[in-house]
Amino acid sequence: MAKLNGFNANEVDPMDTFDPIPAGKYMAVITESEMKPTKSGNGSYLEFVFQVIEGEFKGRLLWSRLNLDNPNELTVKIAQGELSAICRAVGVMQPKDSVELHNIPLQVTVKCKKRKDTGEIVNEVKGYAKKEAATGQPKQAGNNTPPWSRK
Repeated sequence: MAKLNGFNANEVDPMDTFDPIPAGKYMAVITESEMKPTKSGNGSYLEFVFQVIEGEFKGRLLWSRLNLDNPNELTVKIAQGELSAICRAVGVMQPKDSVELHNIPLQVTVKCKKRKDTGEIVNEVKGYAKKEAATGQPKQAGNNTPPWSRK
């Protein structure tokens, strides 16, 4: 049991359910980062928390995990490439600590994917870029040329 010290639900708005945000490109900042051990215990990953800072989904959180310490060399190489993309997007090329990457706007590309274990649709951060291109609104991938101007 836990003491709730007179908590009154009548005085607090209930939490909204958080469905995944639409796939697209969003302005965000890194608000938290932490090295955590992998479930298997044979490595660790750097977890970033991103917060959308513009548009309809302002305030929403997204997570990304970079397996920087892993027995699989390819996994580490992919994580290092992702970290390089984040560093380039925020303009910090040689951070000594992940906190140096916090609170600097960047564009994140968000995808929606189905979890294998539960079938639930979740967001996944799949790309990082400098802030110039993001709008805070989802943008569909593909050909953005209007149909009337295509040849």
